[in-house]
Amino acid sequence: MSKITRHDFDIQCLGPAEFASPLQRLRYEMDAEFMTDDDHRVLFDHSPEKVFDCIENGTEPVTIEHAGARERIFFNPAQTICAVVTCGGLCPGLNDVIRGLVLTLNYSYGVRTIYGIPYGYEGFIPRCGHAPMHLTPDFVSNLHQDGGSVLGSSRGPQSKKEIVDFLVEYRVNILFVIGGDGTLRGAQDIVTEIMNRDLKIGVIGIPKTIDNDLEFMDKSFGFETAFAEAVRTVRCAHNEAKGYPNGVGLVKLMGRDSGFIAAFAALADNSVNYVLIPEVPFQLTGRHGLLACLEDRLSRRGHAVVVVAEGAGQHLMQGHGGGADASGNLKFGDIGPFLKKQIETHFKEIEKQINIKYIDPSYVIRSVPASPQDAIFCLRLAQNAVHAGMAGKTNMVVGRWHGHYVNLPMCVVTRRRRKVNPQGDLWVTVLEATGQPVEFK
Repeated sequence: MSKITRHDFDIQCLGPAEFASPLQRLRYEMDAEFMTDDDHRVLFDHSPEKVFDCIENGTEPVTIEHAGARERIFFNPAQTICAVVTCGGLCPGLNDVIRGLVLTLNYSYGVRTIYGIPYGYEGFIPRCGHAPMHLTPDFVSNLHQDGGSVLGSSRGPQSKKEIVDFLVEYRVNILFVIGGDGTLRGAQDIVTEIMNRDLKIGVIGIPKTIDNDLEFMDKSFGFETAFAEAVRTVRCAHNEAKGYPNGVGLVKLMGRDSGFIAAFAALADNSVNYVLIPEVPFQLTGRHGLLACLEDRLSRRGHAVVVVAEGAGQHLMQGHGGGADASGNLKFGDIGPFLKKQIETHFKEIEKQINIKYIDPSYVIRSVPASPQDAIFCLRLAQNAVHAGMAGKTNMVVGRWHGHYVNLPMCVVTRRRRKVNPQGDLWVTVLEATGQPVEFK
């Protein structure tokens, strides 16, 4: 990726903010300085060396716009209409974000008309037969108690022209898009169509990726819930492995391109012996391959737990994947059953009996309600998304960077996926905790 410059974090605005924010009343009543402005920035790189280097050279450090309520806003709340859509795979916290958006729009800004778009981007397309829902505070009051998305979801692109036609027909001023990098790229296409028509419609993203793989963010919502639930599964696998002679607990967790859930789940439980992630290729055979290491482990301890991320080991599975799904993602081979079969075959060949238990909790994990900590994070993201939308900002997402809530351009967030650094401290910590070799070869 090219070098980051300060202009990479410029936020697009629809025009000058001419209306006083309704939130100013809280400022006066509380005598609190909770509002911010576009000049309030957060350092992109807050390392002392980088800061001192900028001071020494007289250069301006790269900074990111601070999120939050503004004193003046672009849209007149009494005339503002909003829409909310969720796209892609399910993730803990989706309903929390929807609820946070509706409550903040309604109670903080007085926006009364909020449409929920059913089943992702296809909900905008008339021939798909989905009617928009009316989202009210009463409707969303208990959403946070349930997993999934009350709006439903779908994958795949839809006609940006038809989507903008819908926004015009329903007089939508702000569209809130909740989704991952594919969804956000689709949102950028919608922004382009809006600009080509010279319309004043804001598009604000709330980034959703259970794999925690979006750049320039401390974390993504749902990730903490996901790996907390994954830990429960890992503990069950450990119990199963210990319960039988030469027991092997094999757990497949989410992580197509990034192994954060697998790594964090292994660290949180600390009973995992081998962690396999997409960022670190491994070999099955050979003197120091996974199978030989597993054989040695069973000989010494009598049981083992293996955690594998879904995107790991694809180089070993020629002919098991291929093609693309509706979102354009490459279809991976299913590493879990493949690995189970390879382990069973190996120990059968050396005439050693094992008891292997394979667990894939993916659909359970992504559908559970958000944990309390994730629920708070979802609410904060939703509030800041509303503040940005009402201020007239567009083509951006809200996130958290170095502990601060910030506004980020969509194009920056979708440049590449965030990955576990094989030379970084997280992976070193995993190697220390598991005792597995640096590489299987």
